[in-house]
Amino acid sequence: MKKEKEKCNCEGGCKCHEGSECTCSDGCKCKEKIVELTNDLQRTRADFENYRKQIETQKVAERKLAKFATVSKILPLLDDIDRAIASYEELKPLEKSLEKTMKELGLSKIAIEKGAGFDPELAEAVMAEGEGEQEVVDEVLRPGYYYEEEVLRPAMVKVRKM
Repeated sequence: MKKEKEKCNCEGGCKCHEGSECTCSDGCKCKEKIVELTNDLQRTRADFENYRKQIETQKVAERKLAKFATVSKILPLLDDIDRAIASYEELKPLEKSLEKTMKELGLSKIAIEKGAGFDPELAEAVMAEGEGEQEVVDEVLRPGYYYEEEVLRPAMVKVRKM
């Protein structure tokens, strides 16, 4: 004897099989299940995409941090070279070569002039003289540096209050 196929019992017909005979054993719960699984898949894909973007952002941040740490380690050497150039006139030609190399690496000195207004974003005041409200740079004790247009190390300065 031939088994008769179940007819679709859902209201308005089942779109999962275009209103023809239903092949699922529960009547017509298949459409609901397809919608549920599709939504789960979309959420899982969105979660994975967000995870992938987060991992990429973390990788970029870690690379940047590693570069900053590496460049920071050579700053004391640059300070020593600056002092040597200031002490020995014969080393002046080395200064231009050093500046060119620093520029190629994305490293540059923070330009702070004596008499300029004190900016705590660019300089660290280690000494202060005088009385008053306005602070101006009296002397640059150690140069500060930018790396890739961000402050790598603030300058160390002596300020005068006016």
